[in-house]
Amino acid sequence: DEGTAAVVEVNSETDFVAKNQEFVNLVKTIASTIIDNNVSTVEEALKLKAGENTLEELIIDKTSKIGEKISFRRFEIVEKEDTEVFGTYSHMGGKIAVLTRLTNNEEVAKDVAMQAAAMRPLYLTREDVPSEVLEKERTILKEQAENEGLDPSKIDMIVNGRINKYYEEVCLIDQPFIKENKQKVSKYVESNGSKIISFTRYEVGEGIEKREENFAEEVMKQING
Repeated sequence: DEGTAAVVEVNSETDFVAKNQEFVNLVKTIASTIIDNNVSTVEEALKLKAGENTLEELIIDKTSKIGEKISFRRFEIVEKEDTEVFGTYSHMGGKIAVLTRLTNNEEVAKDVAMQAAAMRPLYLTREDVPSEVLEKERTILKEQAENEGLDPSKIDMIVNGRINKYYEEVCLIDQPFIKENKQKVSKYVESNGSKIISFTRYEVGEGIEKREENFAEEVMKQING
């Protein structure tokens, strides 16, 4: 909505429900309601009014109608300056959604959003990688190098080289650009007179423990229950 955008994750139990128009409309209602209000937590957002009902009441109502548990899991609100643009990309029917914020160029912002969807960066720049994460990765790489029986005097140099490879995997601006992998994302963006300010990438269910139960057993439990 002009200078404000929101990414939301709403979970259902099956893909079938996720494609249901009532569910799709619910997700849109949640997103538009959040954009119109300054909230920072899901708990606050659930109390917001959308028409006569709160978002929490709407979710309970849809859960009852559709017959599947529906949960509003998380959201992020992003605001931009007048000189900045948003780029958005939704993949696999909304299973992956990316929102980017760049200067000047909407086409580049969209390309960067597609890049983030495909290549799963965790951070924007090297400076954004937490020191504890980097140290853990360095320890793992050092152990691997030692186990490979490499020259001990060269291990630190080898580890540094592999850390650079790690950055190319997890940092958006260091990744090879998917449309032209001979140049990095940073070079593509700069050559088009733009700069990445931020990106948000949501993938449905990431971080949620998957149940390992056998589906046939689950069905039989319900029948026998």
